[in-house]
Amino acid sequence: MSPELKKRILTSILLLSLLSAMYLYSFIMIGSLLIISIIVWIEFYAMVSKIIKNNKFKDKLLRFMLKSGSLLYLSFFVYFVFLIESHLTHLKIYLLYTVLIAISSDIGGLIFGKTFKGKKLTKISPNKTISGSIGSFVLSIFLIPIFYNNLIIYDFLTLLILTIVISLTSQLGDLFISFLKRKANVKDTSDLLPGHGGLLDRVDGIIFAAPLGVFLLNFLNLNEKKNCTFRLNWFYW
Repeated sequence: MSPELKKRILTSILLLSLLSAMYLYSFIMIGSLLIISIIVWIEFYAMVSKIIKNNKFKDKLLRFMLKSGSLLYLSFFVYFVFLIESHLTHLKIYLLYTVLIAISSDIGGLIFGKTFKGKKLTKISPNKTISGSIGSFVLSIFLIPIFYNNLIIYDFLTLLILTIVISLTSQLGDLFISFLKRKANVKDTSDLLPGHGGLLDRVDGIIFAAPLGVFLLNFLNLNEKKNCTFRLNWFYW
């Protein structure tokens, strides 16, 4: 087992342990997500500042847009945290499923990429391969049978497509942060976690996939409930 895979698995175990505690105790969820979002924002802001410095951006409007973008993301993520808390258990299940997809995408991509190698996916991140991307989708799809009955969605094909979309979003989030690191000329977003880099390095895919995944799952399930109610009303009528 490669050192990088060991790091990913260790991080995944820690995240899942934290997520389990968050699911059981709301105050742990709120506190943990807020702390994570603030640390991630600090790392993101520092990276954007390095990009501005390295590229010598003199345009004040561009500099303002880059820095305000990081603040906008923090505001959105904090709103997302309180949204989950205010809508009780079902959104927590959606969050758990989405995080598991992101973790599976990360580990699946690493395992398939190291095993099958092959053509590079993009110049942004030389270590990413097409086989790794396929592995991300494959491992994510294996989660569907476990959660299918708990996510309310009755259409298996819809859940399959949604899982692929969430996995793709997680991969794009990973690539986006890799792109920013290249622009900032840094290997890691920080040295907060010895041997692992920054917190953003560990959760880059999750922070992009989680809000979209929870929103889509909730939206589709609300529509499915409405359709079920309509069908039942029509039947009894």
